[in-house]
Amino acid sequence: MPLKRASRGRQKGGKGSTGRIQCTNCGATVPRDKAKKVTSRLNLVEHTLAKELRAQGAYIASPTVLKWYCISCAIHFGILKIRSAESRRQTGRLR
Repeated sequence: MPLKRASRGRQKGGKGSTGRIQCTNCGATVPRDKAKKVTSRLNLVEHTLAKELRAQGAYIASPTVLKWYCISCAIHFGILKIRSAESRRQTGRLR
């Protein structure tokens, strides 16, 4: 059968099996190399208050949050886009 994607939807290459993680949204278990990793910053202080504190010279920490999404949730949230057959074969950044 022909392949739909050159990587078969994974990034492992020839490494064998990889560990499994849970999707942040739906809780489905997905191979780590197939899941989509999204890092974002968490704002602990309201924007207007943070602006005033920064004007006074205060440092405001914003911790980094790591989220893993299964393919269906990544498409739903717009992290991935549906691509044509030609563009699926191209390697490179999607976002």
